[in-house]
Amino acid sequence: MKSKPTVVVTRRLPTEVESRMADMFDTILRVDDTPMTQAELAQAISDCDVFVPTVTDKIDAAVLSHATERLKLIANFGAGTNHIDVAAAHAQGIPVTNTPGVLTEDTADLAMALILAVPRRLVEGDRNLRAGEFAGWSPTYMLGHRVRGRKLGVLGMGRIGQALARRASAFGLDVHYHNRRRVPLSIEESLAATWHEDLNEMIAQVNFLSIHCPATPSTHHLINAERLSKMRPDSYIINTARGEIIDETALAAAIKAGTISGAGLDVYEKEPKPHIDLLDLPNVILAPHIGSATHESRREMGELVLINIRAMMDHHAAPNRVLPPGASFQIAS
Repeated sequence: MKSKPTVVVTRRLPTEVESRMADMFDTILRVDDTPMTQAELAQAISDCDVFVPTVTDKIDAAVLSHATERLKLIANFGAGTNHIDVAAAHAQGIPVTNTPGVLTEDTADLAMALILAVPRRLVEGDRNLRAGEFAGWSPTYMLGHRVRGRKLGVLGMGRIGQALARRASAFGLDVHYHNRRRVPLSIEESLAATWHEDLNEMIAQVNFLSIHCPATPSTHHLINAERLSKMRPDSYIINTARGEIIDETALAAAIKAGTISGAGLDVYEKEPKPHIDLLDLPNVILAPHIGSATHESRREMGELVLINIRAMMDHHAAPNRVLPPGASFQIAS
């Protein structure tokens, strides 16, 4: 490989990240901030040493079939990699990396903000006031629900789930969690969190269910009509993970029927469009996928992309390599 690899970036990144990339590599930046088509992705991946996609790019086997031996790395700008066929890339000898950790605190902040805002009807009140519907204080106007003393169920006790649990404890929430594997007792004790081996058991008890698990075939529509029917009528769902984890049709129906009290969503099953039935529900907050949307987080994500590319150039193991289940790690020559 030449001293400066050709790096193709599929979306506009923060200016300081793009500048650093341009200084370090032969970088081809996206001129506008629109997602590439599948044909454009296939063309771009066929003519570079490093490919830098984002969550909006579907890097499937069809796109990967256009990659040549020249491609040495797919350095994803983001923590989630469910939009990349990691197994197909691995089979072709193409390493995939991501940017974990740096967006943990910001995403947990947003989840906590939604937990506070939805039961207090904050966004609904803002809309009413702007529409001229606020006639003055009243003892019965815009009554919501208290957060302190309620139970929070964390679905997925990884980095973000644990960061949310710390925040929730400070607000007086009783933390419960369901995870594929129980976390170490020391972490559980530090978070004052109660483990539930059975998800259905947990969701039947909690007032808030906050989703922090990855999108995989086993978690697709994990929250469906059957599970929603087990929830308390005074409960709320928060999702800052991936939209596919919730059956949005079932969610909208459950909220309309009063099976649950509402939801705060930052991600969607058919992003960027939420389910049409969610749009008119006053007890639903719809955020535009801003979990990691801080200047600090995006700069740090860019730094991790640069670190992974530099490691590849120096023939070192990329610190944030993602492997398919059961795969072993090998350093490319």
